[in-house]
Amino acid sequence: MALKIDPLADRVVVEPAPAEEVSTGGIILPDTAQEKPQQGTIVAIGPGKYSDSGTLIKMTVKNGDKVLYGKYSGTEVTVEGNEYVIMRESDILAIL
Repeated sequence: MALKIDPLADRVVVEPAPAEEVSTGGIILPDTAQEKPQQGTIVAIGPGKYSDSGTLIKMTVKNGDKVLYGKYSGTEVTVEGNEYVIMRESDILAIL
């Protein structure tokens, strides 16, 4: 089944990694104490951004890349029961 989100310009759609449910010491964490994930997998990318001169600047990430992004980056959306984050490519800190 194809994703029904088609990002525009230099935006990407990221599927966040699941939050840790157990701490490193083995303590089960409730939903309110779980850290918001800061990494995920890219599931859709836009075509890129146009420069001031009108040339298309291609995206440096691709579908399937595992990425690290800022804690409060992007906009969270739910599509068909799945959680995604839509953000600009510049919000991505690193490819893992």
